[in-house]
Amino acid sequence: MNPLPKSHPTAAGARRVSSGRYSGWRLFLEGLTGQRGWSRAWAKAAPRERYRVVIVGGGGHGLATAFYLATEYGITDVAVLEQGPIGLGNVGRNTTIIRSNYFHPDNIRFYEYSLKLWEGLERKLNFNAMVSQRGTLNLFHTEAQRDLFTRRANMMRLLGVDAEPLSREAVKERVPLVDLDNGRYPVLGGFLQRRGGTVRHDAVAWGYARAASEAGADIVEHCEVTGIARDGSRVTGVETTRGPIAADTVCLAVAGHSSRLAAMAGLALPIESHVLQAFVSEGVKPVLDVVLTYGAGHFYVSQSDKGGLVFGGAIDGYNSYGQRGTLPMAEEVAAAAMTLLPGLARLKVLRQWGGVMDMSMDGSPIISATPLEGLIVNGGWCYGGFKAIPAGGLATAHLIARHAPHPLAAHLGLERFAAGRTIDERGAGPFPYAH
Repeated sequence: MNPLPKSHPTAAGARRVSSGRYSGWRLFLEGLTGQRGWSRAWAKAAPRERYRVVIVGGGGHGLATAFYLATEYGITDVAVLEQGPIGLGNVGRNTTIIRSNYFHPDNIRFYEYSLKLWEGLERKLNFNAMVSQRGTLNLFHTEAQRDLFTRRANMMRLLGVDAEPLSREAVKERVPLVDLDNGRYPVLGGFLQRRGGTVRHDAVAWGYARAASEAGADIVEHCEVTGIARDGSRVTGVETTRGPIAADTVCLAVAGHSSRLAAMAGLALPIESHVLQAFVSEGVKPVLDVVLTYGAGHFYVSQSDKGGLVFGGAIDGYNSYGQRGTLPMAEEVAAAAMTLLPGLARLKVLRQWGGVMDMSMDGSPIISATPLEGLIVNGGWCYGGFKAIPAGGLATAHLIARHAPHPLAAHLGLERFAAGRTIDERGAGPFPYAH
């Protein structure tokens, strides 16, 4: 690979070419020349002393924010700071599901906008993110649950979002492995969102990093933020392991570490951090062509392109920053899998991991200015962070550039907690672990 300069070749924000445009024709030509013409996907930038915008967190939302700042709002004097390599945070530690089947009208509109952005993302980034709209199927097991899911589906349809009821027979036809009459929670039916599906998580990070770098942003890896500089009530920059960096605006997009970073600026956020673990099985022939969720327990599963089943469950009920799970939750996930899909009994689990979830008090995310001038927060995503990357990045970029909330994210401000305008999707109250 041909190395690129470690920082901008000319002035700050200058547009540069990283690995060039990908195409089938170029792939053919590189094959004829021994694949020697490829360069780095994104420039390995060294931090400068000052930027207009510093984004802390090189995950999906941080990289997407940098990309949309450059391409939608013309702001290229941007640094994205990541404490390690790109792709090793939550963006690479999830179950890759995208959907917009929510209940609250404002959340439906927001996640549907994100789903539409996913549908055009690969062409926008010129990168194969492996967007697979195989559908998401939510099963229900009681008449009360049928009513609840019907209300959600009707609200989605009123807002122009696809939602389709499936009978028991239709569920069995779509997923033959499902045990409809299992002894614990017989399946009565389900609701299908055909436009839901999965996206390759690593490719999302790589695609946005490549595109943001090419648009002029600095992607600074191995640069941990150790403090946030203030001048009175204004944030003026960050302290890092690679020296201080001044900025007009600092944006925190650090998922489960949002409250820890905000505390460096003296700000308390209505967020708790919990671990969400997931699993991947050995590869098998195609057996599941939809994202399947179990309504009698927090279990969801899909099959990757490599053949492994990717599945997960609920968060651990205690606060933690550990990127690993616990045996009780692993047992709960396995029990749900065996109840719903008994044919998986002899399948081997290859690996397990944990992601740090920033659980807000009402189960809905935060894209907001803060009481500190110059400090923006993108966090509190609970389970919704990955599927919201395109819309979350665009809404955060809008907030930074226009100094006003994006119309589709206006309900996600911090002030809602003080004003009592919480967006409680599940009706679980102010208990983060319950969301």
